Amino acid sequence: MCGFLAEYHLSTQEGLKKEHFLELLALSHKRGPDNRGYVSLGTQVQMGFNRLSILDTSLAGQQPMHSPHKKFTIVFNGEIYNHLELRKKLGFGNYQGHSDTETLTVCLELWGIEKTVKALNGMFAIAIFNHESQEFSLVRDFAGIKPLFYGWDGKTLVAASQYDQIIKHPVFSNKSINPQVLKLYLEQHFLPAPFGLYADTFQVLPGEIITFNKNGSKKQQRYWELPVQQESYISDGQEAEAYIESVLDGCVQNQLLSDVPLGAFLSGGVDSSLVGSSLVKYHKNTQVFTIGSDSKIHDESERAKQFAEALDLKQTIWNLNAKEMLSYWDEAMASLHEPMADFSILPTYLVSKLAKKQVSVALSGDGGDELFFGYERFWSVGKNIKYQQYPSLLRKGLYGFDKYSSGNKNLNAVLLASSQAKAQQGLHSRFRKEWFDALAPDLKGVGLPEAYQVYSYQNSKDSRTLLQNMRHAEFYGMMQKTLRKVDLASMENSLEVRVPFLDKNMIEASLQIDPLLCYGKNKRKQVLKNILHKRIPTVREETVKKGFSIPLSSWMREDLKPVMTERLLDADLTSFGFERTAIENMLQMHSSKQHDLKWPLFTLYALLK
Repeated sequence: MCGFLAEYHLSTQEGLKKEHFLELLALSHKRGPDNRGYVSLGTQVQMGFNRLSILDTSLAGQQPMHSPHKKFTIVFNGEIYNHLELRKKLGFGNYQGHSDTETLTVCLELWGIEKTVKALNGMFAIAIFNHESQEFSLVRDFAGIKPLFYGWDGKTLVAASQYDQIIKHPVFSNKSINPQVLKLYLEQHFLPAPFGLYADTFQVLPGEIITFNKNGSKKQQRYWELPVQQESYISDGQEAEAYIESVLDGCVQNQLLSDVPLGAFLSGGVDSSLVGSSLVKYHKNTQVFTIGSDSKIHDESERAKQFAEALDLKQTIWNLNAKEMLSYWDEAMASLHEPMADFSILPTYLVSKLAKKQVSVALSGDGGDELFFGYERFWSVGKNIKYQQYPSLLRKGLYGFDKYSSGNKNLNAVLLASSQAKAQQGLHSRFRKEWFDALAPDLKGVGLPEAYQVYSYQNSKDSRTLLQNMRHAEFYGMMQKTLRKVDLASMENSLEVRVPFLDKNMIEASLQIDPLLCYGKNKRKQVLKNILHKRIPTVREETVKKGFSIPLSSWMREDLKPVMTERLLDADLTSFGFERTAIENMLQMHSSKQHDLKWPLFTLYALLK
């Protein structure tokens, strides 16, 4: 796990001087504090690398790395879990070390980029320079676990692990804000790929290869995308559970490859507990890490402790009260190298900080909710499936009648959305239209980027079809935000986080399971819950879903009020087209408890940071 920076010029004009290039590279130093590498390939290409040594900690694993016959030079962030299997297939016998980076260079030379990337199981962002064709390629893993940002103006390409490295490069430092992307950020609270907030800045999509050639053309190719529909399913519950249980064990085992200490995050939830139950089978003296709080509503540490004891895991719990957590606010906010408004980044930062004291690699349970329908919104949208096809006026009447007769026990306000897709999209937005319009009147007539198609599926009367459409949208929507949060918070602590539920084998396995096994009122993730209960029957199933959170609403009215006020009112609002009076009103409304505006205010805070 590392951070890199690469620069590619089409013209004979030289790029940044080495010292300035290294200054930009240093912005990602915490992603890789163990070593720094640099190579200049004439006047057109230079590549730099900050290394967090995980596999082959010797110099044989150092980057940038050339392929055996120097056809390719690469920088690579991530881990390839099946690289030893690939070595057996390659038949190459002259390796200098045992790093996955070296395996990758041999694959590229023998198989080419597309065949290589399709064979990989792991998490990765790769920048590749082909010396023969003078082409520069960018590749991102199929699930989007590792970030890959770039700036491209037709003549200069800059690629990096962090967005701030792009927008601080002289070629891209004075670009204007893209109003469509700004509107998308305010609505969805993060910047999804392929978008960058500023003109000529972008992200590589999950499962995408982008190649820039010496003539200035740009070729984009999706080598993998999550399938939506399946032809057949495992519909027997016991068969499904046995299948997923076996695959999960295999995925966890795959991801134990490490030359440095390894552990796992452990909350009181289903997913991290399942990862822990598989981990203990293959990894002796497993260390797990838990954050506890003084909130009875949100604290999961006691339940996590029960799981740890049942599995005989070596658990470290860091119990913090609200004031102690707040003391780490500035540290956690320093990890936001791009606009990203998820305030659970604070507990994620804290558990990463805790884990880094003992390990350099941690496994997490992220991805289970998206693949196995763990969010309440799957049911919130699905419960209205019989009526979503009706005309708007009739839907409003049905909603009103149900509200009067049952207090909306049968239908909910999601029914009022124009479509199932727009209902799902709306559930992710915490910025009410009245505040949005007051804040940014210039954006009223601005649409979202045309390329933003996450929530574009058609209405369906079939529950399986709807669920699969929603899963696809969650995979490329909410899950990408969660992965960005985890990457930012963990890498600020120089900690590599691996995600077994997003192993290629688990993703493919989840698609084989009948969605209806995990669908219905109080049936979220039922397949995973049943596996967990079978493995750890002594811990009772949780009836009310908890999640570690922070009391941000009260903090904004008290301890954080001066920080928020200064940040939001002293920033240059003109470049964003924001109305100062609207922000003042929002702050006053929140402070006086007339409205809880923590989400829109934090969204602005993360943007103006």
